[in-house]
Amino acid sequence: MGGLSIWHWLIVLLVVVLIFGTKKLRNIGQDLGGAVKGFKEGVKGADEAATAAGEALENELPDEIIEEKGS
Repeated sequence: MGGLSIWHWLIVLLVVVLIFGTKKLRNIGQDLGGAVKGFKEGVKGADEAATAAGEALENELPDEIIEEKGS
């Protein structure tokens, strides 16, 4: 009584295909895939920008920090 068997999922899939049609489901899949691809590219671009900003900041800092002691 707990989980759904493979036959239940096949019936659900068949009903979804009958309601929406294969062409509409294919378009939804392509749109979703394009959105995921765009998100991954955006995350990758943000990581690269953060790395470049970190490297630029490291280049601006002196190698040694000299602390002045009070007289």
